[in-house]
Amino acid sequence: MSGERSGAPIDERIAGRIAALSPQERRAASTLLEHLDDLAIYRASELADLAGVSKATMSRLFRSLGYADFDEVREHLRALRTAGEPRRVDGSPDLVAHAAHEAEAIGRALDQPTLGRVVELLATAGRVMVVGWRNSHPVALHLRQQLAQARGDVRLAPLPGQVMGEELADLGAGDAIVVCGFRRRPEGFARFVGEAVATGATVVLIADPTGVEHAPPGMPWLECPVHSGLAFDSYAAAMSLVSVLADGVLSALGREGRDRVTAISRGYERLHEVE
Repeated sequence: MSGERSGAPIDERIAGRIAALSPQERRAASTLLEHLDDLAIYRASELADLAGVSKATMSRLFRSLGYADFDEVREHLRALRTAGEPRRVDGSPDLVAHAAHEAEAIGRALDQPTLGRVVELLATAGRVMVVGWRNSHPVALHLRQQLAQARGDVRLAPLPGQVMGEELADLGAGDAIVVCGFRRRPEGFARFVGEAVATGATVVLIADPTGVEHAPPGMPWLECPVHSGLAFDSYAAAMSLVSVLADGVLSALGREGRDRVTAISRGYERLHEVE
């Protein structure tokens, strides 16, 4: 499986195997993802205790992910940056390898059966709210900006001075909430997703592989790899996905979408807002 390919980071391996894991193994996998930054200070037995599973379950998870044992997991993490923390890169980066990695990530993000379903949802929803904090905010901002060219009533949250309880109050069945949740999500992210689902609106999650734990069965979610060989995460796949989603919505809306694009362009001209 793609998540088990040699050299793949542990979060991608977990995402690739998540459907095949038992409930106990899922708990163990979630604990691994929560402690990627400090795995080196734990023993395998301590991780099992943290997850509330047996040592045998933790060992099975390691083998399922393609590692011989926990020592191999730690060796792997020494070579790969995880959880979004920038790592120091010695020397000049291999830009050819970086470009190839970016192309692979974009290919993975755009080759998902859920994509068509999300396009249809965003084209037909009564209202759309796009949400993103921290590194997810620029992705959410770009998605809102692109969707607003094709359809009306698209909001961005949180904006300065906003609290999310107010933003969720007007949403319900027939609406859509797109949550961008890339790694290093803020504390309380899971509670927000729960509140969003409780509105009755359809919630879509766009996230890197570590976000799978926030997508319960039935929730449409789109995976965007962000792991990079450079010091910082790359959002090339996420931004490419945004473009494809917006293009799909514009195409689905047909004449209505094209007329809106024309009206907006004429508004720009009258207001002298763009060159």
